[in-house]
Amino acid sequence: MRNIFIRILTAPFALLYGLGVSIRNFFYSSGILRGVEFDLPVISVGNLSVGGAGKTPHVEYLVRMLKDYINVATMSRGYKRKTKGYRSAGFGDTVETIGDEPLQFLKKFPDIKVTVAESRMFAIPRLVSEHPEVQALLLDDAFQHRSVKPGLNILLTPYASPFTRDFLLPSGRLREWRSAYERADVLILTKCPENLSQEERKAWKDELNPFPHQRLYFSKYVHEPPYRLFGAERVNLSKEKNVLLVCALANADYLAEYLERVSGTVRRLEFADHHLFTKFDLARIERIFKEWQLDNKIIITTEKDAARLGLHKDFLLKSGLPVFVLPAEVEFLGDDGEAFKEDVQKFLLDFKV
Repeated sequence: MRNIFIRILTAPFALLYGLGVSIRNFFYSSGILRGVEFDLPVISVGNLSVGGAGKTPHVEYLVRMLKDYINVATMSRGYKRKTKGYRSAGFGDTVETIGDEPLQFLKKFPDIKVTVAESRMFAIPRLVSEHPEVQALLLDDAFQHRSVKPGLNILLTPYASPFTRDFLLPSGRLREWRSAYERADVLILTKCPENLSQEERKAWKDELNPFPHQRLYFSKYVHEPPYRLFGAERVNLSKEKNVLLVCALANADYLAEYLERVSGTVRRLEFADHHLFTKFDLARIERIFKEWQLDNKIIITTEKDAARLGLHKDFLLKSGLPVFVLPAEVEFLGDDGEAFKEDVQKFLLDFKV
């Protein structure tokens, strides 16, 4: 009832926001404004909502798929970084200079070029000029950045909150009208349960209603044992292990539900998405953890949050808090992984300069 009341209350603001989005999209669809195309295969990974669809793990999936065969680069906005403009990431960069997700790419894939820029339209020519060896570019969270026209446009939507059941900001979490999904070439329903039946897949296909030019795939997360934030130690989760989940995500429900299945008592301590942890936050985390009257307990965080917690290495090491990072990777359900790979390969092979 409360959500319905809030949606009614915010509906006028959502309509005004939607009007602005519609005018902008009309300029592009009518040709008044045009997205720039480049002599480089560009793959965009994005969503319609303000977060929580799993863009980062899907970009990583594409990097793993491509990096052994071609020179691939990533470009992100670098949300909440303290620098401006185009930046090519390298040794010495932190979450403050490039943002949490690009730092995650840099640490996992030091052999690829990781870049950040607010304006992709102006940054891509610079990337190509400085790194002519790059053969394909992955744009992270670029579905709304229509100044660049990607060759392959991948749209993600989460199983628990698909765009078909959401509303425009501020009534909901959508950054565009639902109809904007027509621009995508590929739709991926993310964070699916492992045992999704064929009947459920068909029901989802009916609900998402892909256009004839679109392919629909289903993906899930898989998790390796958590590793120590500063060290090589790993821990196996079990019902005897109690977890304080510390995270700053758009939606932590999927992660919390996973931990509740594989561990004991789970307590959540959540912050705003991309929150830069302060010394006060760290002191609060320490206090809550030490006052929690349970044995055999650890702190679990995500890889994205670990990038920001890493700024407080001295404090965390001195406090002795057992902070572990839960890695997440994407897997496609059934035969979808091979079909998706063929789609991407076909795009790259058919690309003409």
